[in-house]
Amino acid sequence: MKKLIALTLATVMLLALCACGGGNAGGSSDVSYDIPEGKQIPDDAVVDITIASHASWPYEEDWKVWEYIKEAIGGTVNVSAIPATDFATKFPLIMAVPEDLPDLINFQGKPSGFANYCRQGAFLAFDDYLEYLPDYVEFWENVPEDEKWMQNVRRTDNGKIYYSPTHGLERSTNIRGWLYRKDIFDKHGLKAPETMEELYNVSKKLKELYPDSYPFCVRSGLSNLSVIGSSWKPNFHTGVYYDFENEKWCYGASEGVMYEMVEFFNRMVSEKLVPADFFNINTASWQELVSTDRGFIFPEYQVRIDFFNNIGRVSNPDYTIAACLPPRAENGTGINMLNKYNFVPAGYAICNTGDEGAIANAFRVINWFYTDEATELVSWGKEGETYEIVDGEKKFIMDDSNENVQTLYGFNTLGTHIRHAPDSIDASISEEQAAVTDFLLENTYPHLDPTMYMEFTSEQSAELSDLNTSIATFVNENIQKFIIGQKPLSEWDTFQKELSELNLERVLEIYEEAYNAIK
Repeated sequence: MKKLIALTLATVMLLALCACGGGNAGGSSDVSYDIPEGKQIPDDAVVDITIASHASWPYEEDWKVWEYIKEAIGGTVNVSAIPATDFATKFPLIMAVPEDLPDLINFQGKPSGFANYCRQGAFLAFDDYLEYLPDYVEFWENVPEDEKWMQNVRRTDNGKIYYSPTHGLERSTNIRGWLYRKDIFDKHGLKAPETMEELYNVSKKLKELYPDSYPFCVRSGLSNLSVIGSSWKPNFHTGVYYDFENEKWCYGASEGVMYEMVEFFNRMVSEKLVPADFFNINTASWQELVSTDRGFIFPEYQVRIDFFNNIGRVSNPDYTIAACLPPRAENGTGINMLNKYNFVPAGYAICNTGDEGAIANAFRVINWFYTDEATELVSWGKEGETYEIVDGEKKFIMDDSNENVQTLYGFNTLGTHIRHAPDSIDASISEEQAAVTDFLLENTYPHLDPTMYMEFTSEQSAELSDLNTSIATFVNENIQKFIIGQKPLSEWDTFQKELSELNLERVLEIYEEAYNAIK
């Protein structure tokens, strides 16, 4: 049934695109324009942009950053914002009416089925319109070799790019690290753990000192187990992951490393050293534990440094969340690093509206975002309006509202960033958090797991949908039961036997096929 629905939708899309002329669009036409100097499109041109709107900084029409973007682009720029939480539902509806497609769509992350839309011609490949993208080409040709992965992870199975590669925000987005209450550790003469056994021992000591606490205050269940998986084995995730050391695809829950992790967490739960409900504890409850001397060490986002310190120091000037080295399991494969997650999934795609002039304008807009001018405007804005020079350095102009640069000016919000200035990221956070960011990135495993950006054919997606759902449900239920003690560890071999019967080999084959198509 799923395959039939997918085929029907594909057929409808193709017919609709052809009906509106989308199927004829190509990058070879030389469209002539009267574009004013310093602008990107003609005065009478209109560009329609649809963006996702993040709940933490919902889109505001009067943000300075959009004022600067619209002024630099020229013509008329219309922005429609959809709450990010609704985007997955509304995206197919947008694509179902080709004649109403916007010129550009900005995604918080690539939506389900994006690759299939590209194959159907609904989106246009940057590679086919390079005549409108000179600054884009020049920029990516000149970035350091160790940063070119930011462009390469955007490629689809035909080797082309349909989705704008980002640069500069890897210093602010999805950076994870091990954080701890440095003031509490210092107060009691405790040392930040460098191994999992040391983590267990220091948690025991903290539990004695603070009986109502859960010293290892981890949350998010299997998700965070994957984040810290490299402590047991590089690359390790609880589900499908690519083992770069051995160049093969693996399923974490089927490996011996998974048992080691389960055994460790089972011990921590049984001795009440972690929250018993860490699989599903809500954010507010977890934050309360950390902010009230009941949680002392945890793997988290680096932005938690300023978040907790700003709150905690109101009543306790000594309150300090700091970063420590990720502890490793002493199993011979564990490393003192975290898996890499600082990948920016947001980006722009160009819709195939079938209008050559509109398509050219859309690509010119994308090209502008890669210029030095755009990077300055979307990162800093204008001197005297959004920033000032203090002692030779740029500093954001803030008011007394306690807003951050996202909510006050719109900087670093969805739809505004493609190429960003890293120094503006540091200027928007405390020196303390900026220093922590350096430390965390030094201790982040260098390889980005391909599952974060891979594409699948419609046939592969349909097959994986059925297989992954049943496997993930089975794994999640059993791992949770083993960890919280609802299922004895003596039944692990039975779990492994049942897991092997769920066609794991076929899942890994599909990932191998898809990965070979893009690497």
